[in-house]
Order: sequence, then C-alpha cells, then structure tokens
Amino acid sequence: MRFPQTFIDDLRRQADIVRIVQDYVSLKKKGANWMACCPFHKEKTASFSVSPAKDIFYCFGCQKGGSVFNFVMEMERVTFPDAIKIVAEKTGVPLPKLVDDSRFESYKRESDQVIELNQWALQWWEDQLKSNVGKAAREYLKARGITEETIKTFRLGFAPDSWEMLSAHLLQKGATQEQLEKSGLVVKKDEGGSYDRFRGRLMFPVIDAQGRPIAFGGRTLEPEGEPKYLNSPETSAYTKGRHLFGLNLTRDEIRRAGFAILVEGYLDLIVPYQFGVRNVVASLGTALTPEQVKLVARFARKVVVNYDGDRAGVQAAKRAIETILADDIEVKVLVLPDNADPDDFIRKYGVSEYQRRRGEAQPHIQFVIDQAVRDRNLHSPADKAAAIEETLPFVRAVRSRIQKREYFDIAMDALRVQVDQRRELWQRIRSGASTDAATVQELVKRSPASRPTVAEEKLLALVLANEELRKIMLPRLEEGDYADLATAQIFRALVKLDQEESEISFDSLSEATTDDPKASELLARLMMDEPAESFDDSLTQADSCLNALHLMKLDRRIEEMASEIAEADRAGDEERRDRLAMEKLELSKRRGSFLHQARANEGINQN
Repeated sequence: MRFPQTFIDDLRRQADIVRIVQDYVSLKKKGANWMACCPFHKEKTASFSVSPAKDIFYCFGCQKGGSVFNFVMEMERVTFPDAIKIVAEKTGVPLPKLVDDSRFESYKRESDQVIELNQWALQWWEDQLKSNVGKAAREYLKARGITEETIKTFRLGFAPDSWEMLSAHLLQKGATQEQLEKSGLVVKKDEGGSYDRFRGRLMFPVIDAQGRPIAFGGRTLEPEGEPKYLNSPETSAYTKGRHLFGLNLTRDEIRRAGFAILVEGYLDLIVPYQFGVRNVVASLGTALTPEQVKLVARFARKVVVNYDGDRAGVQAAKRAIETILADDIEVKVLVLPDNADPDDFIRKYGVSEYQRRRGEAQPHIQFVIDQAVRDRNLHSPADKAAAIEETLPFVRAVRSRIQKREYFDIAMDALRVQVDQRRELWQRIRSGASTDAATVQELVKRSPASRPTVAEEKLLALVLANEELRKIMLPRLEEGDYADLATAQIFRALVKLDQEESEISFDSLSEATTDDPKASELLARLMMDEPAESFDDSLTQADSCLNALHLMKLDRRIEEMASEIAEADRAGDEERRDRLAMEKLELSKRRGSFLHQARANEGINQN
C-alpha cells in the first residue's frame, strides 16, 4: 500500500521547500537560490543550496541533493512514506487513504501516456500556428498585441477546424484509439470512434512545474463562437482545481515580489507578462480552489485579486477572497475602471498606469463593503441588514483573531452599525453562532432607527388631521428631514400627493406606500388621532416636532462623521481625518445653537 501518486505530486507542488528546509537550517537569500552551511557534513563556507524554482536542494560539498521529501528523509532518518506525512503536516495538507501499488503503477503509466500525447499534440498545434492554416490565429494574436517572443514563451498553438486532423496525426505517431480517448484530446462518439475536441481554436497549454503539458484551453476565433473557451476534461494527468496557469513561468518573480496578482483568463496573464508584470497567475477560468491557494502560498503570503469588473467578475472575486482568507493570506482587490480586464486595460493605458492602480488596490474588506452598499440605502433596515449579512462572512473567514476584530470594526463603522448591535454581532462571530439573514434582520429591526419616533408620528398625525396645517408645514419639510426615518415612505407619499393636489386619504396613502408593509397599520393609527382643540396649539406642536426632526438629522450626521473619522484614521489619511474632525466640530456647534434657539422659541410660545 502507498499514497496515491497524484497526492504525492500535488504535495510536492504545494510544499514550499524553502520554508520546510528553514525549519532545520538557517538559510540566506543569494540570487535566485537560498544558501546555508550543509546540515549533512561539517563546513565553514556555505555550499548547501536550495532552489525554489526547481524545488530541489543540493550540497556542492557532499553532493547530497534531491526533493523536499529526500531532505526530510535525511534529516529525520525516516522512510519515504513517513517523509510524506511530515511534509504534509508542515504544509497543512490532510493525508489521503493508501492505495494498492498495482493500481498506482497502472495509473502512472496512463498519466505518462496522456502527457506524451499532449506533448505530440502541442508540438503539432505550434506547427499549425506557423503554417498557412494558422493565418487567422496569427492575425488575432497580432491584433491583441501578442509578440512572437510571447507566443514562443507560452507555446501557443492553433487547432485547425477539422474533425480528425489531430487524431490522424497522433495515430500516425503511434497512439492507440484507447489512449486517444483517455487523453481528453478527443470526444468519444456514441456509435464508436471519436472526433477532435479542439477545432478552429487558439490553443493555450497548461504546463506543470516539470515543464510538461498536462491540459489545454482553446479560444474560439469566431465572434459568435460558443463556448468562448473550451478546456480539457480531467484525465489521469490533470485534475481541475490543482493547477494555476503560468505558475511555471512566474513563481520566481512572485517569490521575489512577495505577492501574487491573481487573474482569471489566459490573456489576462499573458499580456501583463509580456509588458513586464511577471508575478501573475491565472485560475484557469474556474472558481479558485483551496489547492490552488496552497500553490500560491508556497511563494507568497499576499495576493492581489484582479478579476474582471463586471458583475460575474465581482462575484468570482468575492468567492476567491473567502478561499484565500481560509489559508491566512493577506488579500487585496484591484478593480479596474469601466469593468476592464487586465489585458484590455494594459493595452489601452499602459503598464505604468496598471502598476499605479495595483499599488492602490483595496484591502479585501473595503472591496466587500463597497459591493455590499452598492445600490442600497443604509438608512433602510432591510437594505442595512442585507449589507451586514453580505459582509460578515468575509470577517468570519479571517483566521487571525486580531485582524478579524480590526476588519469587523472597519465593517461596522462603514455600515453605521450601532454599539449594542456590534456587541451582539461580535459575540456571535467569536462563538461561531449564526449570522444568517434572519438573525441579522431581527437584530436590525431592534434598532431604534427602524422604529418611528414620537416626533415623526406626532407630526404626521397633525398634518393628516388638518389640511390648513398641512399647507403650512409640508413646504417647510426637506427631503433630508425624513429620508432616513422609519416613516420616510409615508412622508414622501404625503408630499407628492400634496404637490399634485391629489386627495389625501387612507386609501391614496396606502396605495402610494405598498412597498412598506407597516405603513397601512401605522397610517390607520395616526389617522385615528384626535386633532388639537385649537389651530395655534397644533401649529406649535408641529413646529416642535419639525425642530426635533432637524435635530435628529444633525445627530445622525454627527454619528456618521465619527465613523468616517475612524475609517480615515485607520487608513492613515490624516488630511481627510482632520478635515472631517473640523466639519464634525462645526456640526456640533450648529447643533448647540439650534437646540438653544428651539428652546427659546418654545419658551416664547408657552408665554
């Protein structure tokens, strides 16, 4: 019995040989490699070298060398299976069940055969791209600004629009029909035989760390062609979600830069690479997997997600963020203007502008918050609950408790969540309790802002009961006086009906507030109120209520500015923080003056 070879291969890719060797030896960076005095023999001058690019170590003194598994076997004096267990534990990869040796040998042979056929196919497609039949593909690449050097670097090819040209070529090279069908290069027919999977497509090979083509992606050259991209199925040599496009070329630069830029598509990587942005990997058009994240983590603990800016790209970026955070990696997000992808943006604006914007990439929590509040009104309890619910999973996914709390505070400030609500939400996150939609909605409902105040109810009751008073008070109301209130829809409907000189009744107001299920109940109660005995008393009460609404509006803005000041302080934006602090001070002075004047007016009216 033994571990599956696919697991061993994946573990070798995921294990960071530098990090593991550093558990035993003090390494120092020297060029592309890391050096130390050899742990296997005594020496004064460092001759022990670790190459992260090749995933091997070698001592120029005692000639010991090999993979990360060989190193652990030597250091721990253990067998190969035990070395696998140690490396898996250090890498954080769970061990699979053991498999029978005979099954492994059969699987390994099949995998080697698939890779051999892939190599033949790739060479043939490269030749086709250079021939007359590849003219349209070459013109497409030229129009996209792809150079000959880049075509060679990424080994791009062209699959002619033929049902069996590749099959015939591979059979002539010595492949059997059974091998063809297992390779994923052909599609098996129900009635027997097969046809070429990739036809009339520009071909992008997926190359593993050993430089072997394990899978392919093909882009149609037809404007209306579907699917736009066609990818290899899973084979004995290729499992979806365990590889990253371009990593074989970019891993050294990722390690040197200290972070990786994660993009979605083939050209989203190829174009930046051509322009000198070399610390890029692509997720092969599928949702990012934990295995792919572990691959990136071997070379850097920071990732900038740069997916397309359209709705689908934003959703894919959010899913990627959660997956990356689960591996305790710092995440930032770069959203390019006009929903541009990296390919289009660099060709239009240049690599310098791309790098400038990349340097200003948002922390993941700010990106999530921006998406959560888009097209939502945080003064609406339903919208606020939805925004909180959408944001909290990205706080919960952070593994560091200190960072989790920091991101939580940032989110709560931005979403204007009150202190008592914050306390309950944080306790739920810490304890692992539910923060689903129903829980958050119930919490927001308990907020004072979600319930009508005495002042707004009284003002509505007064103007509903007296048409003359309504004609005086409604023109004095501004949208900002009631926009954030629980009764906003009733005020809005009342003002609109009055401006249109329409009848104001229970039925007309109910019809205008159908979106608010509580409006009818509240309207019925308000319209049952008895009016004041004198008009002057009603006017005095209405003035007092309106003053209270003005004061509430000032209080809300002051509270919002306190959150904005906290945000600016966290971001290190001293200029914005100081400007907001001065504005808050001015608002506080206005509030004091307003309160003083309102009290003076009340005294005059009482006399």
